[in-house]
Formats: sequence, C-alpha cells, structure tokens
Amino acid sequence: MTASFRIACAQLNPVLGDLAGNVALARAARDDARALAADLVVFTELFIAGYPPEDLILKPAFVAACMEATRALAATTADGGPALLIGTPWGEDGKAYNAVALLAGGRIQALRYKVDLPNYSVFDEKRVFAPGPLPEPVDFAGLRLGLPICEDIWTPAVVGSLAARGAELLISPNGSPFTLKKRTQRLDVARARVAETGLPLLYINQFGGQDELVFDGASFALNRDGALAAQLPAWETALAITEWRRDAGGWACVEGPSARVEEGREAAYLACVIGLRDYVEKNRFPGVVLGLSGGIDSAICAAMATDALGAARVHCIMLPYRYTSNASLDDAAACAEALGVRYDIVPIHTAVEAFGGMLAPLFKGAEPGLAEENLQSRIRGTTLMAVSNKFGGMVVTTGNKSEVSAGYATLYGDMNGGFNPIKDLYKTQVFALSRFRNEHVPKGCLGPGGVVIPDNIITKAPTAELRENQTDQDSLPPYDVLDDILESLVDREEPLSAVVARGHAPETVKKVERLLYLSEYKRRQAAPGVKITERNFGRDRRYPIVNRFREQLP
Repeated sequence: MTASFRIACAQLNPVLGDLAGNVALARAARDDARALAADLVVFTELFIAGYPPEDLILKPAFVAACMEATRALAATTADGGPALLIGTPWGEDGKAYNAVALLAGGRIQALRYKVDLPNYSVFDEKRVFAPGPLPEPVDFAGLRLGLPICEDIWTPAVVGSLAARGAELLISPNGSPFTLKKRTQRLDVARARVAETGLPLLYINQFGGQDELVFDGASFALNRDGALAAQLPAWETALAITEWRRDAGGWACVEGPSARVEEGREAAYLACVIGLRDYVEKNRFPGVVLGLSGGIDSAICAAMATDALGAARVHCIMLPYRYTSNASLDDAAACAEALGVRYDIVPIHTAVEAFGGMLAPLFKGAEPGLAEENLQSRIRGTTLMAVSNKFGGMVVTTGNKSEVSAGYATLYGDMNGGFNPIKDLYKTQVFALSRFRNEHVPKGCLGPGGVVIPDNIITKAPTAELRENQTDQDSLPPYDVLDDILESLVDREEPLSAVVARGHAPETVKKVERLLYLSEYKRRQAAPGVKITERNFGRDRRYPIVNRFREQLP
C-alpha cells in the first residue's frame, strides 16, 4: 500500500482558446514536476480551454478540439513520468461537460464531470454545460481520489457522496475569480467539507485575468483537522510540491509551501494591475494610451498601467481646454514625470471652437449647457481613439464605480476605451488605493517607488473641469455619502428604507436611486473592467434599460 505521494500543484495562467499554448504550458509544468519527483501534477478547472469559455462551449468544433488536445497530451504520459489531472471540456452523447481528466500511461485513465453548475453572479454554466452524475472516486497509484470540481465543494452533496464511496483524498480543480472577500469564503467552505468528511483537501486555483474576471491563485491544502497545511502565493504563477503521507488515520499533507497571501488594499490594487496586464497582453496590444487630466482617477490608472506594463508601454496625453486649470496641468505633468511615462499635451481649443461654429445655427437661442460640456469630453475621447488607431495602443478608460453608477461620465467621450481597471472601485476606494500606492510597490509591479500620484491630486476637490469653477459635488453628494448609498443599493440591494435608516436624507437616497436607474444605458455600452466587489456592473448586475420601477419610501 502506498505510504507517501508527491503532488505538484500547477497554478498557472492559461489563455482562453489557446489550446496549443495551454498544452505547452502543461507539458512544461510536467517536465518541471518530473525534476521534483512528483507522482501527479494537478491543473485547474478547464485548463485546456481556459476559463470561463462561455458560449464557446456551444460550438462543437471547440469542444472537439479540446478533446483532441487532451488526448494528445495524454499520449505524452507514456514515458513513465508524472501523471496529470487536468480540466477540459468533454463531449458525450451530444452533451458538453465540465470535466477533469486523469492522464497516465499514455492514455486518459479516467474522466469525472462537474455536478453542481453555478448559475449566479458571474457564472452561467447551466447555459452551456450538462451536469454530471454523482462521481465515483478515481483509483490511482494505490489512492482513491475524490475529484470535486470548483462549485462541487460549495455544498455537501458531491463531497459527501465521494466520502461515502471510499475517497481518501479530495483534489478540487478551480476557476474561482477574485473578490475582496473570496479568500475567507473559500477557506470556510473548504473547511466545512473537510469537517463533514474527515478527508484532507487540496484546492488548486487559476491565476490571471480573463476579460473582467481576475483569478488570484492562492491555492492551498487542508489536513483532516482543517489546519492549513500548504499555501501557494496569490497573484503569481507557481508550481509547488506537496508531500502526502498515510498514517493510521488516513492521508495528511506533511510538507508544502507557506506563502504570504495579500489582503485588503494590496490585493485590490494587484487585481486591477493583473486584470489590465492580461487584457492587454492576451489581446496582443503593444501598449496603452490614456488621457491624464490631473485628476485622481486618471492618475491611478496611469500608475496601474505603468505597474502592469512598464513605463515604456504607457502613453499619457493631457487634453486641455479653456477650463483646464494651471494646477491640473502641473499635476498631470508631475504624475507623468514621477511614473517615467511619455507625456504629451494636445490642446483641444481648435476642435471645440470648430464644433461650436458648426453647431451654432442649430443651437441658436439656446443657453450653453450640458451639450457644450459633453462636446469637450467627446473631442477628448475621439483624440485618444485617433492616437490608438495610429499607433496601436489600447485606450484605457478611467471612470470609477461611483461615476459609472451615477452616470457622471460622457458616453463616447471619457467612456471611450478598451478596458477600465478601476471600473469596480468606488471613488473612496480610489483615494485609499492612491495613498496605498504612494507608500508601497506591490510585488510584480513594474513602476517606480515613492510618490507616483502627487499629493495635490489626492487632496484637491474632484472636478471634470468642463465649466468655470466646477466640482463633482455641484451635481453629486459628497463621495463618502454617495458611496455608502451606492454600496447599499448596488452591492447589497437594500430597500430604500434601510438606506435611509443608515442616516441618509430621504431626498438624497431617492436622487441617487434615480441617477442609478437612468444610467443603465450608459453602463451597457461601457468598456469591460476588473471585478473587485461582490457585485460589479456587467456580469453580476443585469438590469433592464427600459425600466419604470421606482421603489417608494414610506
């Protein structure tokens, strides 16, 4: 009977749809694991395809290509090296399954299908996958392995069935996206399954960005008592060996990595950086361009872009008009200099005046107002898109969640762009992360140390500078008030009465609710951005655009 076993945890960054590239990653990891005397290499959920593949699963040619890639990878295990446990889509009897395959001895030794298909928040797997039956354990090298896939460990049924059928060790491949509270939730869920079954659990999670989702890795192992026996790092790829031994009570992880896992502001900042980096890299953009206004949102986006890609791949442009203050010009220049990025000034006066003259006959007799303000923003957006088209860099758009919620952004203007790293950060979080970045350079970040966001940008009153002496608070409540109301309405879906009970004026709460609903059409056309909170705009929140419902206060 096997008394010890070495499992290599492959926490990698697959690219969705790059089957050849993902197989090459798996082969390289297997080569490295062989040198570490691993018996088994465990990869993450749907690794062959990348995760989440969404409606690609409805394309039979895609599922067939994934199956063929898995068979080809299996053939490479005929050399006697470590076996592979890898996630892949699998087709059978006209249905597609979210599967995990055991590859050993040159062939596919076993397949197990995901049972619990998540259909909430960012997940809609029931749309594309069929649920599998309650699985049997897999026999391998004298062990009986239970293989619950991701959501299968979030409720007791699948793991309980595996334990009842004789599983000795639970190995769970995951594609679990990051949110600020997710690590604690994962550990709580995993410990609950360990407590119910008395079985140790190895949890392998994906790393990297995929559209608006970002995966933090942070894979881990729990022993039978729920103690953390191994912890892989977050926010980086890793291949780590865990040593398992059998004693009188069963299997235990006796050796493994013990990495620090970033929490709070550090984790949020890294999520934004990794999400932006992978969106740019995986879509093969040479770099990014963004408007640097002298405000805090564009400043932190410039810092994140520099941290993600390096200063040489970031191009910042100041686009001043008559309402742009000298202080904003100075602040933008100071930020660009601190980051070491290219910085150009392109005045928009000529374009604004030309549009004004062109529209004068139509606007005759009407007072200047929002149309003229938005025209400035749209000229800036068009200018940035022209630079993008000419040189290939992707436009980074810079609106925060507070502005996106309240519609304090111009469609086809400052909303122009391919990706928004701070889309799911409220304004108060933007301020907090700006202060954090001035004090720390998180791991893996490519930007310089020290103050990269000048203090004046953080302390001055936010303004769009579209008219004389304008500030955000001319139109919006103070951001600490606005953000608390928005968190209640958006993240927690609380009734208005509960929001008022938190100490907010009823008229302010109603105003924010009105702005939130009215701006749905803008959000539907907004660029994707990194998911940070439990409920982001996009996959998490799917409100109708045409919607006359308004909640009444008592």
